[in-house]
Amino acid sequence: MSPVLAGVLQLLALIAALALAYRPLGDYMARVYSSDKHLSVEKWIYKGIGANPDTEMRWPAYLRGVLAFSAVSVLFLYLLQRLQGSLPGSLGFKAIDPDQAFNTAASFVANTNWQSYYGEQAMGHVVQTAGLAVQNFVSAAVGIAVAVALVRGFARSRTGELGNFWSDLVRGTIRVLIPISVVGAIVLVACGAIQNFSGIHSVGQFMGGSQQWNGGAVASQEAIKELGTNGGGYFNANSAHPFENPNGFTNLFEVFLILVIPFALTRTFGKMVGSVKQGYAILATMATIWIGFTALMMWTEFHHGGPAFDIAGGAMEGKENRFGVGGSSIFAVATTLTSTGAVDSFHSSFTGFGGGITMLGMQLGEIAPGGTGSGLYGMLIMAIIAVFIAGLMVGRTPEYLGKKIGTREIKFAACYILITPALVLIFTAVSMALPTPPNSMLNSGAHGFSEILYAYTSGANNNGSAFAGLSADTQWFNTTIGLAMLLGRFLPMVFVLALAGSLAEQQPVPATAGTLRTEKPLFTGLLVGTILIIAGLTYFPALALGPLAEGLAS
Repeated sequence: MSPVLAGVLQLLALIAALALAYRPLGDYMARVYSSDKHLSVEKWIYKGIGANPDTEMRWPAYLRGVLAFSAVSVLFLYLLQRLQGSLPGSLGFKAIDPDQAFNTAASFVANTNWQSYYGEQAMGHVVQTAGLAVQNFVSAAVGIAVAVALVRGFARSRTGELGNFWSDLVRGTIRVLIPISVVGAIVLVACGAIQNFSGIHSVGQFMGGSQQWNGGAVASQEAIKELGTNGGGYFNANSAHPFENPNGFTNLFEVFLILVIPFALTRTFGKMVGSVKQGYAILATMATIWIGFTALMMWTEFHHGGPAFDIAGGAMEGKENRFGVGGSSIFAVATTLTSTGAVDSFHSSFTGFGGGITMLGMQLGEIAPGGTGSGLYGMLIMAIIAVFIAGLMVGRTPEYLGKKIGTREIKFAACYILITPALVLIFTAVSMALPTPPNSMLNSGAHGFSEILYAYTSGANNNGSAFAGLSADTQWFNTTIGLAMLLGRFLPMVFVLALAGSLAEQQPVPATAGTLRTEKPLFTGLLVGTILIIAGLTYFPALALGPLAEGLAS
């Protein structure tokens, strides 16, 4: 079988698996977030944290819950790392330095999972499981909660109430993420991923010395790492490491875990607003961009540009033989079009255009299908922008799902789409202008610029994947990327929840002959075009200095 055919078959198998899971999972999550009943274990949690899950919250209260919980999480994870040397199960590792501890705490709480450390050489079992793995669950649950709050803003009328953050957080963790992660971990263990709490041990003699490995609860963390679109690996090689991702089947299974909740949430959205066709329109937009990017990436990486490519069957540098060009391309697109950041290959070793595709995927806002929750609310923001543009074309007040998109709503949406690009471009420009940060680049010229641009794109968009080549474990990059991650995660949430509150207060307006039919293919095309144009106009000058310049020169 040719490598190209193998890649295409993998993509078709993945699409089929996602299609089978779409309806049952989407309907199940709609029931979870619409139910007024609480499980016994949930009641114990509410009692322990002193929360009343039946109290409805307006958007400022909901936002305070998000920010308070996240602030406490950052502090807890920071202290856990700083005290690691005194904790049991530390494997003899010392406390993490302050700047790196801050960066890691911000990273995992922001659902970014950017790692400027070698996991197997820095973090013991307690930090990995009680700290990082826990945040993999709850940070993903926070993202879904905010998305559900925005959906309620569309579904409700003449009230500013968006539900209860604590209830949404706990339900997302207990009823959605944990059950699927348990099944996912069992599958990974059955296929060869490790799951233990062993210490450091030698595995053989190499070049006159021994190579040492430590074990860990890898399969369980790998499952939620992908399912929650987190991305932080137990080992520095991340999902290219055979302990995390043993073979071609697990590689495709992990991509399935990355995509299944973000895609299924469009079904949840349709059920909660009372029109599954609206969910299908959002799904079609996400799927169009994802399939288009995957096809383009596979073409770019399979393109035979010389004798080495001919012999290898594609651009195999930086890719695992057990995954090949096809599996690596599918994984790279999935992880950068979502907020996952897990990698099974060296993105820096992709072709110039291939590396640009991974960057552009994040720069779109990671909305196709995006992160757990963040992808849905990001896409709904873009839908509002598209409706607004359509309204300008015909001179009509725009409407979406029966809600008028007025001055207030469009200001919230505009602020949302401006925050992340501003963070990326400002931090990149300052880093290139200062004398010291460019010293961390492994390469010079366009590729070196791409290393820094990718790092801030990954951080501010809460992706967490690394282009590789950039020595990011410095005070400058630990601090600035940490700030980019926190601001890129929580500032947009402010405007999402404010928009949700504004929409929930409105009285629905009836559809008329002039109302834009947002469930039709025409709107899907408009939405795809709006996304590409906005991202292109925002990032094209920076991309022209990096991956485009490199790709045209090769």
